[in-house]
Amino acid sequence: MLPEGEPITGVTLLADEVYVLRWKVRDQVEVYDVINYRLQRRLNMPDIHGFVDMTSCEHYRCVYIADHIGEYVHRLGVLGEVARWAVNDKPWGISVNAAHNVLVTCIDVRKVKEFSSHGDLLRELTLPDDVVHPRHAIQTRNGELIVSHGRTTDTVHRVCKIGADGRDVVQSHGGQRGPDIGQYDVPIHLAVDDNEFVFVVDVFNRRVTLLSPTLDYMRQVVTCDDLKWLPRRLCLDIHRRRLYVADNEMKDDYFTTGHVLVFTV
Repeated sequence: MLPEGEPITGVTLLADEVYVLRWKVRDQVEVYDVINYRLQRRLNMPDIHGFVDMTSCEHYRCVYIADHIGEYVHRLGVLGEVARWAVNDKPWGISVNAAHNVLVTCIDVRKVKEFSSHGDLLRELTLPDDVVHPRHAIQTRNGELIVSHGRTTDTVHRVCKIGADGRDVVQSHGGQRGPDIGQYDVPIHLAVDDNEFVFVVDVFNRRVTLLSPTLDYMRQVVTCDDLKWLPRRLCLDIHRRRLYVADNEMKDDYFTTGHVLVFTV
């Protein structure tokens, strides 16, 4: 377990270090070594208004932070250099594909926007009408998208596989919001391994579900007994087979405290 502190809105890996994004005014990014989880340094992101997710790119040696209030993506290099670009919609989830481009999931307009590492808009996909309030999208090697969707006020909470053109749902898991196996209560964040098995954070059911590449239910890899609070973000270390889960305490509808739990998978 990484130390408790301010609520955590992102966790990712870069160059054998763990980057943790905390909700605070300064020194928002904490960097830990991947062996002993000792704090190495803190990094400040200037001009950031709000943040909901973080991912990384080994190719360009940087991390990306989604700013849902300013509607920006912030780019932070390993040497501390910073830049940003406008999304022009509210981002919610962020990931990097095999081409080293940035996929930004825009929750209110049902879009996934693809940017270069320096913010050039390459394309945008409008998701099918029944994919309401998309939370996070990850692109598979053949170009399909794995997308989770559903707010607490929505009836349908699912994980979907969507064709490369963004038009059709090819496969899905979930449906009506609920606590049973095969149901979700806000599937907020995803991770995909090198065999395209899918890990799903199920916030209010307090678990992480493992799905097959065809989105069939496999098992729960993290249960409510393993968690102290509510899981919000995931990061998978494919080489070490470790799963990092950001776990946050909620009081009066506000997240107050967070830590990162590390599981072997």
